[in-house]
Amino acid sequence: MTTERKEGNTLREKIESMIYANDLRGLLYQAGALHGHLCNFLAFGVVGGAAAIRELEVRNTGMDEVVAIVETNNCFTDGIQIVTGCTFGNNALIYRDLGKTAFSLVRRNGEGVRYVLDPDFEDSREKEYPEAYALWNELITEKKDATPEKHERMMKLFGEMSLAALEMPLDRMFRTRKRQFALPPASMMYPSVRCDKCGENIMESRARLVGGKTYCLECAGENLYAMDSRGMGIVVP
Repeated sequence: MTTERKEGNTLREKIESMIYANDLRGLLYQAGALHGHLCNFLAFGVVGGAAAIRELEVRNTGMDEVVAIVETNNCFTDGIQIVTGCTFGNNALIYRDLGKTAFSLVRRNGEGVRYVLDPDFEDSREKEYPEAYALWNELITEKKDATPEKHERMMKLFGEMSLAALEMPLDRMFRTRKRQFALPPASMMYPSVRCDKCGENIMESRARLVGGKTYCLECAGENLYAMDSRGMGIVVP
C-alpha cells in the first residue's frame, strides 16, 4: 500500500493517520467540530470517506490532486469534506445536485470509486431508532417548539446512532463501484477586476461588459446560481 506522506503535507497528518489506523471515532469527532453536532449521516460520510481514501490509497495535500464529487447537501457531505480534505475552497469538491446520499472520490487521472448509501440500510435506520426519528420529525421536520429536554434527548440519541454506525460493516452501509470519471480542468486562476458600478473586486470570469463598463453579475442584473437548503437553483438579484 502506498501511504507515504508527501513532503509538506503536515496539516492533514493527524487526520490521515486516523484514516489509515481506521480510527473512525476520532474522525467523527473531527467532523463534529465542523458540523456542530454528531448525527448518523455525518457518521456515514466519515465511514465512506475513510474507506474510499484507503481503497484508492491516496494522500491529499490540498492541491486538488484528488477530487470528491458529492450528490447531496446534507450532513453526509461534512463528513466527506473533513475526511477527504476536498472542499470548495481548495477546488477539490464538486457538487452535483442529485439529492442522493452518495459521493465519488477520484484521482486526477479519472480513476475513482463511487459510494452510495444502501437504500435498504437507510430505510432500516428509522425502524431501529424510532424514538430518535420521531423527535427529529417533530422538532426539525415539523418545526414544533422544542423543550430543552426534548432537544437534549434527540441530540443524545443521534450521538448514540452516529457512534453505532461506526461499527457497521461497510458492505451493509454502502454500495460501491470503481469506475472512470471525466473531471473538469484543475484549478483555474483568474485575475480580479473592479465593478464600475459597486466598486467591488470580482473574478474576471464573473464580470460582464455593459455599455463598455465592467459590471459584476448583480450590477448587471443577471440571474445568479446559489446553493441553499433547497439545493442548487437560480436566484434573481
